[in-house]
Amino acid sequence: MSYLYLYAGFLVLAMAWYLRRRGRVKQAYVAELKQSIEAGLAEPPSLHPLVDPLRCMGSGACAKACPEDALGVVNGKAVLISGSYCIGHGACRDACPVGAISLVFGTEKRGIDIPNVSAEFETNVPGIFIAGELGGMGLIRKAAEQGRQAMDAIKKRTGGTPDFDVVIVGCGPAGLSAGLSAIAHKLKYKLIEQEESLGGAVFHYPRQKVAMTAPVELALIGKVKFAEVQKEKLLEFWQDVVQKTGLQIGFREQMESIDKEDGRFIVRTNNANYSTRSVLLCMGRRGTPRKLGVPGEDSSKVTYRLIDPAQYAGQAVLVVGGGDSALEAAIAVSQEQGTRVILSYRSAAFSRVKQKNRLLLDQQQQAGRLTVMLNSSVKSISANAVEIEAEDGVKSFENNVVIVCAGGLLPTPLLQKIGIRFDTKFGRA
Repeated sequence: MSYLYLYAGFLVLAMAWYLRRRGRVKQAYVAELKQSIEAGLAEPPSLHPLVDPLRCMGSGACAKACPEDALGVVNGKAVLISGSYCIGHGACRDACPVGAISLVFGTEKRGIDIPNVSAEFETNVPGIFIAGELGGMGLIRKAAEQGRQAMDAIKKRTGGTPDFDVVIVGCGPAGLSAGLSAIAHKLKYKLIEQEESLGGAVFHYPRQKVAMTAPVELALIGKVKFAEVQKEKLLEFWQDVVQKTGLQIGFREQMESIDKEDGRFIVRTNNANYSTRSVLLCMGRRGTPRKLGVPGEDSSKVTYRLIDPAQYAGQAVLVVGGGDSALEAAIAVSQEQGTRVILSYRSAAFSRVKQKNRLLLDQQQQAGRLTVMLNSSVKSISANAVEIEAEDGVKSFENNVVIVCAGGLLPTPLLQKIGIRFDTKFGRA
């Protein structure tokens, strides 16, 4: 009988511990949700989970699977607590044991424009195709599949004598898959990417986060089975695929316009003009990095994202911007040995940023590891220095690297100018 009492006591203690822990977790999620709303960080920018409260059982599996910690459990139901940090990964939907999550664009308050495409991913403008995130598909496996299927349709298009059969814009999962399919179909192709490396939105995922858990079919490669692969391994795999297949990619080449002339398209970039029979747009929804528009910005030392803080050890680094990406970049670089970091922001205070980033920034500033310059703007960039204008005038600072985190310009106006039609989604797939 004493064993029963002992067992019952153990169960009571275990239940008390569980309920206490669950209460603390709930309080943390509630506090984070309140903080996100107050900071203006609750609205998701793109593809994001929509939870059916009637089906949700509050297991928390979705929150554990989220690479950005954007989901939490409040009052026994999953809630998007930090919407602005959701990257549309889709892992939450796959992790939900009862299928209570769907992925949608827009909210009841704020719509998001999604281009109209056919079953073959062709827009209302014949010859222009859209695949991947820009067309509403952020999941890696399906984006790659869309790129492959779009190229199957493009190979059927004939006529004219352009330089290329297809120009592919964007080197994320959809663009890479499309490029491999172009080789398989023996098409004359041009694949361009505005950034310095492949991967698209995947490159922006947090370190060591699971990026893919499902097989994907790639031309020339076949079915690739991933039980569970992290961001770094997936990028490494794609690099290996590029080397093995000889896929040609034009990096740091940004599309500026598309015009139609004599039955063909002219794709104009910052490097060249390409005449082509078809265009496949595989850009992400993060948009083209917003530039400063100052002398010297075209220097190779200027970048628009932080790749690896360790590469800046011992250097003088300027970070420009006032959002979380700018704060996180400045903090990360300032933690490297021997760096001298300046964070320049045009406004008088940081808004719409996580509280933890504010605290970390204050810590690094108090430790003398970085300098924050509010109400300041970059005036020029030279080989070994930058000029920054602040309240006390224009001053020159030693500089080796400039990291601009000033947000992006969405391609919607450019596409609308071409004539592509859009639907506005208000919380719909």
